[in-house]
Amino acid sequence: MALDVGDARIGVAVCDPLRLTVRPLCTLRRRSRRQDFDALAGIYAEEEAELLVCGLPLNMDGREGPQARKVRNWAARFGRALRAIRGEEAPLQFWDERLSSFAADEWIAEAGSHAAGQDAVAAALILRSYLDEQGGNG
Repeated sequence: MALDVGDARIGVAVCDPLRLTVRPLCTLRRRSRRQDFDALAGIYAEEEAELLVCGLPLNMDGREGPQARKVRNWAARFGRALRAIRGEEAPLQFWDERLSSFAADEWIAEAGSHAAGQDAVAAALILRSYLDEQGGNG
């Protein structure tokens, strides 16, 4: 399961069990930390996810800025919450998300509208990039 974490929304994408295809799943409007974590833990369970790939908003020069640190802190808290809610550790991988929103806009423009929203499409692009780097099944 991949997440594109923003200040107002969280895009969610998933892949098939063989990790060959990805699909944008949904975009959650952020509410409270508790509500966000509960909703995401439910999706994680429902989708039978085995790994979280969290987009990391690096600066264009590749360095981490304030937003990347914010996402790292949020993801660490979510990992602890998921462990408390589900009683299990969720492996977490950060992945460079530079230009994912721009690429999502291009993909939506070419494919027409997408019901899951730009943030979910960005999460799907993050997940696809991660899976491609892992050889598609790793």
